[in-house]
Amino acid sequence: MHTAELIALPLSGRLLAMEALWESLCQDPTQAQMVPAWHQDELNSRLAALDSGEETAAPWGEAKERSRQRAKQMI
Repeated sequence: MHTAELIALPLSGRLLAMEALWESLCQDPTQAQMVPAWHQDELNSRLAALDSGEETAAPWGEAKERSRQRAKQMI
């Protein structure tokens, strides 16, 4: 698929394509080295904040709905 074809897709199609591409990278063990060390450091920091109760997390369904509502407000 060429860039022009991707640009011609509706937003939902481009997001699906991006998701599929990201998933393909995640499935490739040779790509694991591409993650910068600071990403892992940030993840560890956020997980520690969750474990200590300093931060909280919403269930995925709630977070997704909140994101959808914010997106609708932007239109």
